[in-house]
Amino acid sequence: MTDAVQFQLRNPIHLFALGFGSGLIKPAPGTWGTLASVPVFWVIVQFLPPAQLGYAMMLAVTFLFGVYVCGQTARDVGVHDHGSIVWDEFVGYFVTMAMVPPSWLNLALGFVLFRVLDIVKPWPIKLLDKHVHGGLGIMIDDVVAGVIAATVLYFAQPYLP
Repeated sequence: MTDAVQFQLRNPIHLFALGFGSGLIKPAPGTWGTLASVPVFWVIVQFLPPAQLGYAMMLAVTFLFGVYVCGQTARDVGVHDHGSIVWDEFVGYFVTMAMVPPSWLNLALGFVLFRVLDIVKPWPIKLLDKHVHGGLGIMIDDVVAGVIAATVLYFAQPYLP
């Protein structure tokens, strides 16, 4: 893996792909990137509540934007899905939180569920991670992890305090 010095934080494409720099924190940049996405999510839901059309449109835009910025950054540094590229974690977490109210418990459970799925990569996440390349490949496994985490979190709601 290459050093972070190849990334250009003055380049807005790299800045977004690196989760505003959170992906440069070691160890576990994906976890740091997901943690950085929590306050961003909190700000977003003040204007676009989950389970609403506006939130779904935001997800589509951040996903398509991520395909571009993650793919371009990976090409710029010459490493597919470099660990420091964490915009996919941001969008994966946004997907995780798409069907539940943004309570502190849901924020925390969503974080844990998403990180476990993103790290363990059960089927079909692992399959997508191995066989889909470019910006779409960087993004799609995290989006699927987010969909699975969102489903679990949604069905857990009646059992949560």
